[in-house]
Amino acid sequence: MRADGAAVGESDVILVVDDDVDIARFIEVNLNLEGFGTLLAHDGATALALIQEHQPALAVVDWMMPQLDGLELTRRLRADPMTASMPVILLTARGQTADKVIGLQAGADDYLVKPFDTLELVARVRSTLRRNQENREVSPLTGLPGNTRILREISDRARAGSDFAVSHVDIDRFKPVNDVYGFARGDEFIIALARALHRAVVEVGLPPAFLGHIGGDDFLVVCSPEQLKELTTKAILEFQAASDALYDPVDAERGYIEIASRTGEVQQPNLVTLSIGVAIGTPESGRFTDPREIIAIATEMKKVAKKHNGNYVAVDRRSAVEL
Repeated sequence: MRADGAAVGESDVILVVDDDVDIARFIEVNLNLEGFGTLLAHDGATALALIQEHQPALAVVDWMMPQLDGLELTRRLRADPMTASMPVILLTARGQTADKVIGLQAGADDYLVKPFDTLELVARVRSTLRRNQENREVSPLTGLPGNTRILREISDRARAGSDFAVSHVDIDRFKPVNDVYGFARGDEFIIALARALHRAVVEVGLPPAFLGHIGGDDFLVVCSPEQLKELTTKAILEFQAASDALYDPVDAERGYIEIASRTGEVQQPNLVTLSIGVAIGTPESGRFTDPREIIAIATEMKKVAKKHNGNYVAVDRRSAVEL
């Protein structure tokens, strides 16, 4: 899948750069047969112009070309913020380890030695695109999958035919933490929640649960309904212990922090807790087959949870789940 939801290969455009017209054409034909769009360039300067105009998903670049060779082309792509993340596969007749190292150090994502097998070329293109997409989807703060991967996970669960639970997890009173301690400390609270959820996901065992980071202090967990109680309990206890340790000692001891409002009034919000909203997907009944629909219900239940004091898990009562 691409970031916009299309499967890899359905509309990804690959730039093929090789001064050998026959090789470039051979690669083009085989990529077209696999469903990729292609652009052709026979020198580095033309390649740069095509990249600027069309922004291809990936470039397959021959190392040995006159004037601007593949190595220098790759370096220029990495030096430009607009193209720095575009994956590059180098093609070359050089098979020595030292040559491969040079290519990778220049910024190439993969390396294919001529003569190459067509199936291997296509496989490397697909794997490089998939890896690049997954890297784009990962949260830079927590290292967890982002929204596109979350939607795909829920869609996969719905197609699998088994019931599943979707939990929207959010930190209560997180804004005062940022206001009093600053964003750096706030990030520590988010990381603490990510670690607590990750440990809970691992400890509930099989079938494997899924953890994603929506953004900010919002996370999403997908698991079987039978795992829900154990997972949420473990996550709450783990996060409570970790978050208490992140407060200044005086705030942790008295159980609240002090923050001045815009009017100068001193407010005393309690320490953070978790609100968790849960919706249950039941593929057999056709309920919540759209991932956005079940996420919306889980978010609605999270708002219900926030109306309660302390850590609270609110489950959509249209789902038969005992907690």
